[in-house]
Amino acid sequence: MENNVQLPLSNVQLELLKLFAENLPENELLEVKKLLVAWRFTKLKDAANKVWDEKGFTEEDMLKLLRQHERTPYAAQNDFLAKRVKH
Repeated sequence: MENNVQLPLSNVQLELLKLFAENLPENELLEVKKLLVAWRFTKLKDAANKVWDEKGFTEEDMLKLLRQHERTPYAAQNDFLAKRVKH
């Protein structure tokens, strides 16, 4: 596995390096990873809920967003689909 270290390290990275100066067994490393992912998920969910509340979104708004299609097809995809229709 390749390790790329970017300098300078953030305050969180430095704190984690101090905290985990020793190697952890794989099962404990997995526990730490799960804990960090859960923490990040909670932060993201809280931020999304804040925006939701500020904008006054409703369940109906969410359903509209889920049904909405805003992707731009690639030119190659358009060409392929045009050829399929002709045959």
